[in-house]
Amino acid sequence: MVTVRRWWGRKGLQIASLAFVLGGAWILRQTQGAMLLEVYQVVTHPLQILQSGQTPEERLEERLKDAQFMEMQTRIQELESQNQQLQHLLGYVQTEPAASRPLPARVVGRSADHWWQQVTLNRGSNSGIQEGFIVKAEGGLVGLVDTVTPNTSRVLLISDLKSQVGVTISRTSAKGVLRGDSSAEAVLEFYEKVPNVKVGDLVSTSTYSQKFPSGLAVGRIKSLDLKKLPASVAKVELFPPIRSLDWVAVYPKPTNQQQENPESEQQEQANQQLQKSK
Repeated sequence: MVTVRRWWGRKGLQIASLAFVLGGAWILRQTQGAMLLEVYQVVTHPLQILQSGQTPEERLEERLKDAQFMEMQTRIQELESQNQQLQHLLGYVQTEPAASRPLPARVVGRSADHWWQQVTLNRGSNSGIQEGFIVKAEGGLVGLVDTVTPNTSRVLLISDLKSQVGVTISRTSAKGVLRGDSSAEAVLEFYEKVPNVKVGDLVSTSTYSQKFPSGLAVGRIKSLDLKKLPASVAKVELFPPIRSLDWVAVYPKPTNQQQENPESEQQEQANQQLQKSK
């Protein structure tokens, strides 16, 4: 018994220290340091108050002021960004002839479920916008006004899966139909089996379209599949910022042009090829 007491007197402190360390480690692991943080805050909070010379109410008021300042800074940055975009758009609009100068409009609605299909603008029939009007942004064609209310209008984007645009390759005049792919790229189906086209060629609207005037920039050939049947296809990188539209320009629909129809356009292409072969 005496021996045990002597041993405990020599080793007791070490065992207690080890148990304390292991217990603390287990608590830290279970609470992921939350308890230690709370203890630290309880111990240091009076010291922080004494050091800053502020009461809890004054510190709360200071935090509220900081939050309001950050909110104001965020709002100022947002307004500056909008102002810059609007100035770019107005500069773009002013380059158009006065007789055909478009209406600037802002995107005010966009569903996450239909992000690549449609957007809603803050102008409608009260501003003179009608169904069939063309919508452009910096970079080129965005889409077509689909429906109109007095104060809003909905735009069918060229990235929509239902969208079809007759297009041409600017360098060679090879033609085809551009179809949306619900992304920042679109699929171009050529009329020719092996068209004269290469990666990097520019794509614009064709001369056959009534929905869209000819010569509107659309995008650039990103990749080609010349072995695709029954005709070659290409991936087109769209120029307009469809992913992040904010301000756009709305133009009246063109007149005195042939109705855009992929089948009639294909027939016209076949007739031209037939005339050349005679």
